[in-house]
Amino acid sequence: MRLNPPTGDGDAGPAEVARIRQRGSVMRDVARLAGVSHQTVSRVLNDHPNVRQETRLRVLEAMRALNYRRNLAARTLVTRRSRTLGIIGFETTLFGPASMLYGIEDAARRAGYFVSVATVPNLERQSVLDAIDRLCQQSVEGIIAIAPKPTVTNALLQVPSGLASVGVGGGVDDDAVPTVRIDNAAGARLATQHLLDLGHATVHHVAGPPDWPEAHERIEGWRRTLYAAGAIVPPVEPGAWTARSGYEQGRLLAADPSVTAIFCANDQIALGVLRALHEAGRRVPEQVSVVGFDDTPDSEYFLPPLTTVRQDFAELGRRSLAVLLHQIDQQHDATPPDHVVLAPELVARASAARPGRPRRRARPSQAD
Repeated sequence: MRLNPPTGDGDAGPAEVARIRQRGSVMRDVARLAGVSHQTVSRVLNDHPNVRQETRLRVLEAMRALNYRRNLAARTLVTRRSRTLGIIGFETTLFGPASMLYGIEDAARRAGYFVSVATVPNLERQSVLDAIDRLCQQSVEGIIAIAPKPTVTNALLQVPSGLASVGVGGGVDDDAVPTVRIDNAAGARLATQHLLDLGHATVHHVAGPPDWPEAHERIEGWRRTLYAAGAIVPPVEPGAWTARSGYEQGRLLAADPSVTAIFCANDQIALGVLRALHEAGRRVPEQVSVVGFDDTPDSEYFLPPLTTVRQDFAELGRRSLAVLLHQIDQQHDATPPDHVVLAPELVARASAARPGRPRRRARPSQAD
């Protein structure tokens, strides 16, 4: 697209553009290069609908040519809106929390918001309070915190008055904080009921950490499903969200010939259980069926491909953003906080089958 050259004294060509870039462009430079008014540039910056597409493209091209960067501080003073949201995450490689963070970031950016992420080294209350202070210094309009433990949502109660906040995850236990989370108990029921429907007399569970509410919710969903079916409820030991933990508990279960079905609290645990069963000579799914939780990208490439419970982290991000923006737009509304619970879904693959079902062998191909 051809742009109008800047008007006024001096070189109106590339040399003038380079000079402006060097000193730092301002809005009137963009307006001159695009051949529009200062007000039109402002409308483009604020996504105003009453701008022709051709004009919008000219302004955007001029911004790129001049390396224009909007003055967010000035814009905040005028509009009292920074268009910046704060996200509190924590240092982890766990699939669930990392996927929550990505889902929230993606939803915010698609909605036209800048994102500032404050990562805490642990989930202690003081660490979260320090993160809240850092984000407030950046004039964020609201804060979304990944909250796998109650300490995080308890800290959100201390955000300054009038600042919107949302807790995301299983560690939410305060009605005063708006929340968005996956129904972990429902996911556990789906996994357990699937194994019972296949004909297994009962289902053993390899649990997550004892201090994570999500792990407790999955235990509760598993246990209630067995009670409702009149099945024996095996003992359960807390573990960790790791393949090593699954392997260690899996070795004990593999040594028990009565074990025919195992529900694991996440897919990493299931990976360790599969390894333990393989080493013990227990075939999956012919002798033991295994179901995980999360539907990690690698789960369909396990051997055999893992039946698991899928969490929609993209939807979690969209819904948490919607709850936050509702608060921002309705700051003087006396309506109670939102509490959104999303339903997971079962993804059936080859790691779970009827007890004693023989493995279906592939037919040998015939040569031409």
